[in-house]
Amino acid sequence: MAQSHETTSRKPPGLWLFKGAKALRNYQTLVLVLTFLAYTCFHMTRKITSIVKSELDPQTKMGFSRWGRLHTNNGLNVGWYPFNTTDGSALLGEIDVAFLAMYSLGMFFAGHLGDRLDLRVFLAIGMIGTAVFTALFGAGYWLNIHNFYYYLTFQMIAGLFQSSGWPSVVAVVGNWFGKSKRGLIMGIWNAHTSIGNISGSLLAAFLLKFGWGWSFAIPSLIMALVGLVVLFFLPVSPQVMEIDIDDGERNSDKDTEKEPLLEPGQEVIHKPIGFLEAWRIPGVAPFALCLFFSKLVAYTFLYWLPFYISHTPIGNEYLSDTMAGSLSTIFDVGGVLGGVLAGHISDRLNARAITAASFMYCAIPALFLYRTYGSMSMMWNICLMFITGMFVNGPYALITTAVSADLGTHSSLNGNSRALATVTAIIDGTGSVGAAIGPLLTGYISTESWSAVFTMLMAAALLAGLLLTHLVCAELRGKLSSNVSKESANAEGTCSDLV
Repeated sequence: MAQSHETTSRKPPGLWLFKGAKALRNYQTLVLVLTFLAYTCFHMTRKITSIVKSELDPQTKMGFSRWGRLHTNNGLNVGWYPFNTTDGSALLGEIDVAFLAMYSLGMFFAGHLGDRLDLRVFLAIGMIGTAVFTALFGAGYWLNIHNFYYYLTFQMIAGLFQSSGWPSVVAVVGNWFGKSKRGLIMGIWNAHTSIGNISGSLLAAFLLKFGWGWSFAIPSLIMALVGLVVLFFLPVSPQVMEIDIDDGERNSDKDTEKEPLLEPGQEVIHKPIGFLEAWRIPGVAPFALCLFFSKLVAYTFLYWLPFYISHTPIGNEYLSDTMAGSLSTIFDVGGVLGGVLAGHISDRLNARAITAASFMYCAIPALFLYRTYGSMSMMWNICLMFITGMFVNGPYALITTAVSADLGTHSSLNGNSRALATVTAIIDGTGSVGAAIGPLLTGYISTESWSAVFTMLMAAALLAGLLLTHLVCAELRGKLSSNVSKESANAEGTCSDLV
């Protein structure tokens, strides 16, 4: 029998400085802040390549030479070999898919390890490792490296380290928060995805003028520093901090008349759940497959939106790479609102599948309108990009946070708290396979037609919604049955009063 987190995890050394601060609410706040910053950094470094793409491969803005190298009108080379050749877009697509393939592969192992190791150390190692190999990718600028396999190798290793992040942060947050209002809390907390994309876009775009290597170096340094903060200060669970959740909840300054954020303490089963056993939890397979197509859409935008904007005239004008990178953040701003709305709506309706499917269906017309009318003017582009980001990222955020946490503490587990990281990794790992395929296909399809790319994205959104049909029908039947029971009870009460 494997050891539990209570025995494998140690108190963060930095918290010895605050021996007197044992209020549950203080630790919950610390957990939310540190995990928010941690995953913001993961997405900040993940976003860099999409901003640098146009610097590495200026493509059709200049015109190709007979040797396949890009030149400006005065004959000077632009871009960065080997990405500034005729197949540069395909090579960049291969870089993306290699990163995401290793990320998705590593995710399944990360979930298994996350339920067995000290999550604080595991997360910190993942952050520092990601920072090191992301910086090494950017070091190719100063070392004047033009070997494609150099960049491919370091992106693949960075993808492996990145895979430790999501199972770890979701498991830690799940340890400290119960199901009540989980959708809203985690919907707001999940803004780290969009905040990371936005900060990564703005920082990388700003640093481009100093040389594209700096766009990798500075975010990597920031991530390494945050990783050290996580290592010294992140409390993994209430048990590690010797806090009784029941007592802590009663002694907190929370308004006891409101619905509690934490559920009563449950028996801890020390044996971690198996990989195949996790797949058999009701709802895991359909939500994982739904996320496959949902992340295909989301990550195509993550990696290719700045490139698409810079190579598509808006109001008959082309934007600079820096401006395109900054404008692309509107998609992530919409994603923040979408994640919060999806979480709040699913809490109010108590219907995760209905909410996720509805958002995916709404994403289809949003994608069509953005492709068709987004180039008319800057205002149209901003408005439609915001709406598209809201509907695309809403269900993606909901499934990777509240749904994963719900399924990781499913009633069929009989109180086993050692399944959170594994279930989260299965769902997000499956989604990451789609996240790898989307950018790869886009790298090839975009050379022929961007309209074909958007057709692919709309088809993926449709399939994502359809995969939840069985769960949507089950939720609808449950609600109808509940309403019938309430009406029957009210009718019986009325008859009793008449008698």
